[in-house]
Amino acid sequence: MLAGGGMVRGGVVLVVLMKEHFQPGVYVCSTCSHPLFTSRSKFAHSSPWPAFTETIREDSVTRMMESLTAFKVLCGKCGNGLGHEFVNDGPGQGLSRF
Repeated sequence: MLAGGGMVRGGVVLVVLMKEHFQPGVYVCSTCSHPLFTSRSKFAHSSPWPAFTETIREDSVTRMMESLTAFKVLCGKCGNGLGHEFVNDGPGQGLSRF
């Protein structure tokens, strides 16, 4: 994912840069450029990954339940693995963390 519509392949350095990146823009799938999150839904979190409260659209991602509090998250267009949604672990009550 890369804000501003760019596309970059994964890596530890990229994850650190994206976690600290708060410029306005859209985060897209690194495989197919499908829009996933906006910078408006991004928030600072103690995890080593960028954190978001919501997707751009309901069909931006596909969720697969792994437990009562976690869903595996895939790109809604190509199925690329994006990580997890953690229910009620966002910055406010009742908000998820992607």
